[in-house]
Amino acid sequence: MAQDRMELPQGTLDLLILKTVALGPQHGWAISERILQTSSETLRVQQGSLYPALHRMERRGWIKAFWGVSENNRKAKFYELTRSGRRQLEAEVATWQKLSMAVSQVLETA
Repeated sequence: MAQDRMELPQGTLDLLILKTVALGPQHGWAISERILQTSSETLRVQQGSLYPALHRMERRGWIKAFWGVSENNRKAKFYELTRSGRRQLEAEVATWQKLSMAVSQVLETA
C-alpha cells in the first residue's frame, strides 16, 4: 500500500484538516490518521507539515486548541473548528469543487 501514497497537492492540507476537525475535536495524530484512513491510505500527512498547518490555522482563528486526554490516556492538544473555520471550510470546499470540475473538463476534452 505504501507505493500508492502520494504527496498532497499544495493548498489542500488546510482543507483536509478543516474537514477532519469539523467532525469533532481531535488531536494531531488522530487528524493525520483520519486523513490516512478516509483516503484509503493514499494521503499521509507528515508531522512536519501537520503541526505548522495547525498552528497557522489557529493563528488565523479557524481552529482553537485545548488540552485533553487522548484515547491512550496521554495528555494531548486537541483542535476544534471555530465559526470562522466553518466558513473557511465552506469556502475551501467550494473552491476545490470548482477547481476539480475544471480540471476534469480539461482532461476529458484534451
